[in-house]
Amino acid sequence: MTTAPDIGPHLDAVVGALEGAGLAVGQGGAPSPVPANRRYAVVYFDPGKVGRESLADRRTDFALLFQVTCIGPTATECLWVAQQVRKALFPRLVVEGRAAWRPEELGGPPVARDDDVSPPLYFLPVQYGLHSTA
Repeated sequence: MTTAPDIGPHLDAVVGALEGAGLAVGQGGAPSPVPANRRYAVVYFDPGKVGRESLADRRTDFALLFQVTCIGPTATECLWVAQQVRKALFPRLVVEGRAAWRPEELGGPPVARDDDVSPPLYFLPVQYGLHSTA
């Protein structure tokens, strides 16, 4: 009998890749402290989904959907953060104890301005999918 795939190493791989690219990263909210340049990324994870590897019902495949919201003080700097995220998530991630595919970029809406904060910030949510197997 196999055990259910652990979400933890997947979260660590994503956050580690983003931090390794020099980005300030928060999970579910802004990083603390917020960088002085106000450029950062916020990651939101779903709980993931376990799937069958084969008809033998070995449930070792794991699919995770996550969103990286890119933040910047201008639209251009927000897009710069998005490009750094793209570069960080472009190669195959190392997920401890698993074989992982390269993250798949699923896209998002255009850059938007948040006038509820002062001074205003620009944000861009981009969704990604990550798949792994034992």
